[in-house]
Amino acid sequence: MNVQPPGFIRSPELVAFGVSYASDPDAAVQQVVEQIGVAGHCFVLVFVPDSLDHDRVAQALNRSLPKTPAFGCTTAGQITPKGYQNDALLLVAFPRRHFRCSSTLIHPLKPLSIEATALQARTLAERFQKTANWNRFAVTFADGLSKQEDILVAALDAGLGDLPTFGGSAGHGLAFDETLVLHGGQFHADAALLILVETDLQFAGLEFDHFMPTDRQLVVTEAQPEDRIVTEINGSPAAREYARLVGHDVSELSPRVFAENPVLVRNHDTWHVRAIQQVVDGQSLAFLSAIENGLVLTLGRGKAILETLEAELSGVGRNGHVPDFILGFDCVLRRLEVEQNQLVAEASRILSAHRVLGFNTYGEQHRGVHMNQTFVGIAFFSPGRADLS
Repeated sequence: MNVQPPGFIRSPELVAFGVSYASDPDAAVQQVVEQIGVAGHCFVLVFVPDSLDHDRVAQALNRSLPKTPAFGCTTAGQITPKGYQNDALLLVAFPRRHFRCSSTLIHPLKPLSIEATALQARTLAERFQKTANWNRFAVTFADGLSKQEDILVAALDAGLGDLPTFGGSAGHGLAFDETLVLHGGQFHADAALLILVETDLQFAGLEFDHFMPTDRQLVVTEAQPEDRIVTEINGSPAAREYARLVGHDVSELSPRVFAENPVLVRNHDTWHVRAIQQVVDGQSLAFLSAIENGLVLTLGRGKAILETLEAELSGVGRNGHVPDFILGFDCVLRRLEVEQNQLVAEASRILSAHRVLGFNTYGEQHRGVHMNQTFVGIAFFSPGRADLS
């Protein structure tokens, strides 16, 4: 039985989902489990709002779904059938008829050995027996405050080779205080989880943002890479130089200013956002992605975020085939920009129309790169449509 809450015009047919706004963790879990049922699931993904006690959520899931692996994380917001939400417990159930999985917990993340982590990923893949004519991909969730995602993604890329990997960093609203991943029936800090998934469905990866590079460059002239803190840009105090370039005083720098004036780094022919988290001690800038001395950053200029969202989600299909649903990892800074420009209702309409389910992250991972202010996702199609990308 799959009693789903209202939201989508047409609900996904290939997965079940449950949403609860209950403030009590036990009641919330009971409601989402009633919506998805207890039988036939290969695994469930669980996205927890900052309003719920995560440990009680895990305990309730262990009682309600004792035979179903549950993976997930704390979030900076959820993407439900109604679009953007702040206080929703979201559970997505992947049925055994279409999915198989194997998982491992990577802990601790600090320090992280690239060689050992690559071996752990490679061993998991080798031991996960292949099913003829099924497709494979990997999903990762990582502690969003570990400052290790860049190294983690590089290690997983080395271990998994050409296997497509998609992921998001756990969040906790805008508190930036504690972020956790769910594996083995409990939540873990300083950890990441890797899930290998096999499916008989066709799927396509998504990755997009809404920024273009300008001609204004910022050279990191002094930094603390291990802490992702930049102390100097262009030979001047970092916060003051960034504020000058974007036309603000240091006192005016805020998540809104950072979201609307991102800095980009070039990787071959692709630009990725290196998001600024906050001002430190009135002089330095803390980042959400890797930085280093000598790194050349370029100030970004935004395009229309809603037009980009609609175009990218609409463009994932081919030959008239549209996804049954999209699993989405959307940066909290993108959502913050949407909120600050009073575009939440329209953005939520677009997400709902394209049947996106997922969460708002502290960072996104795709194709061996950790990035920010980006939407990363997996679009799933009905079986047998081999003409899809």
